[in-house]
Amino acid sequence: RKQRNDLQDQYLPIGSSFNFEQFQNNLDDHTAIVQFYITGDKLLTFIFTRETQQPIVWQSEPQDLDKFVNWKDEYLRDYKADKINKNNWQNDLSNRLDELADILSIDDIIKQITERCDRLILIPYQYLHLLPLHALPITSKQGEGKSKIIMEQFPAGVSYAPSCQLLQLAQTRKRPNFTHLFAVQNPSADLVYTNLEVEVIKGYFNSPPDTEVLVENAATKAAIDSKVFNTFHVVHFSCHGYFNYQEPRKSALILANAQKPASAEPNSERYLRISEEEVFDLEQCLTIDEVFELQLEQCRLVTLSACETGLIDYTNISDEYVGLPSGFLVAGSPAVVSSLWKVNDLSTALLMIKFYQNLLKPMSLALALNQAQLWLRDATVQELLDWAEQLTKQLNLDNNFKEKIKKEIRLFKSEETPFSSPFYWAAYCAIGKY
Repeated sequence: RKQRNDLQDQYLPIGSSFNFEQFQNNLDDHTAIVQFYITGDKLLTFIFTRETQQPIVWQSEPQDLDKFVNWKDEYLRDYKADKINKNNWQNDLSNRLDELADILSIDDIIKQITERCDRLILIPYQYLHLLPLHALPITSKQGEGKSKIIMEQFPAGVSYAPSCQLLQLAQTRKRPNFTHLFAVQNPSADLVYTNLEVEVIKGYFNSPPDTEVLVENAATKAAIDSKVFNTFHVVHFSCHGYFNYQEPRKSALILANAQKPASAEPNSERYLRISEEEVFDLEQCLTIDEVFELQLEQCRLVTLSACETGLIDYTNISDEYVGLPSGFLVAGSPAVVSSLWKVNDLSTALLMIKFYQNLLKPMSLALALNQAQLWLRDATVQELLDWAEQLTKQLNLDNNFKEKIKKEIRLFKSEETPFSSPFYWAAYCAIGKY
C-alpha cells in the first residue's frame, strides 16, 4: 500500500497525500468553500473557511431529498426530451432554479458564511455537478429582502472544483503568462458565430507563431495530435461537444472530418451516436481518455466553448467524477471553463469575447467569467450594439461584427435585454484555480 501511495503521490498527488488541515490553512481569509454531499436519506452541505475549526454542516430534512430527486428527474427528462419539450426546459429554467434554491435551502447555507468572505468555491456532488448553482437566487443576508443570485453576493468570484484534492493540485500551478493562444475554430463548419468569436479573441493575444488557430477543415485529430501543447498559455476549443450519458468516457470534442461515412461498418466501440443522422468517429475526435494524456505544463486556461463540456458521469458515487474538466485539470491546466447544456451559438460568442476582454484586466478567471455573465444578462440591445462598435474600432474588425449582432437582435426594442434568461448566460462554469 505504501508503494502504491508513493507512486500515486509522484504522478498524481491528489489522493493519499491530501491533508485537509493543510488545505484549509492554505485558503486566504476571504474565501469560503461549500461542498455538497448526498446520502441515502438527506442532503448534506459542508461550509468552511480558513477560520472555521470544523466545517459547518447543514442537513436537509428527509422530504427535501425526495423533492430534489423529483426535481432532478423532471429536469433531466425535459432536457433530454425532443425538441418541443426542450423549448419548455429552456423557458422554464428560471422557475426551476427558483425551486432548486428552495429545495437546497440556499439562503440558509449562504447565511452561514461570514461577510468578509467575498469569494466562493462550490464543490457539487453527483447530479449537482450538472446544475448552475452559481445562478441560484438568494435573499440578501443584509436583511433588505432583495433577491439576487449567488454570483452577485460574492464580488470576488464564484468558481467550482471537482474536489478539494483537485483544487489543491490546481492551486499549486503558477502560470503568470497569458500571451500564447492555441484555438480550434469551427471544425464542423456549421457554427455561424464561432468564426466571429475566435477571430475577435485571437486579437487579444500575440501574433503567430505565438498564436495558432486551426480553422474549420484544418482542425483535424491528426493536427491536434501533432501539436506540442506545452508552448501555449491558453487553449480554446470553439466547436461541437457531446456528452455520452451511457458511456461517459466516449464523450468528446468533435473535430473536422469526424462525421461517420455512410459506407462505414457500425462499431459500437468506435462511434458516438448522437441520433440516427449524427454518428461520429471517435478516432477523429478528442475524447476524455485522450484529454488525460495531454501535456499542458504552461497552460493557464482551457476554455471549452462548446455544448455539454461540463457534464459528468453523475451515476458515479466517487468524489472524483469522469468528465472533460477533470481531464484537462489532470493534464496540467489549473483552470477550465465549460458548459452545462446545449448552448446558443450567438450568446456564447458574445459571452466568450467579453470574458477574454475582462481577462485583460487584473482579475481572476472566475471573476472575469462572472462579470461577463452578468453583463450579458443585463445588456440592452443598444448597449450591445455600442459595445460591438467600440470593439470594432479597438481591434480593427470588419463592420460585419456589429451587423451580425444587429441582425440577430433586431426583433427586440433598444431598451430590452435579449439575453436575460439564464439559458443564455448561466451554462458556463469556471472550474479549478480561483
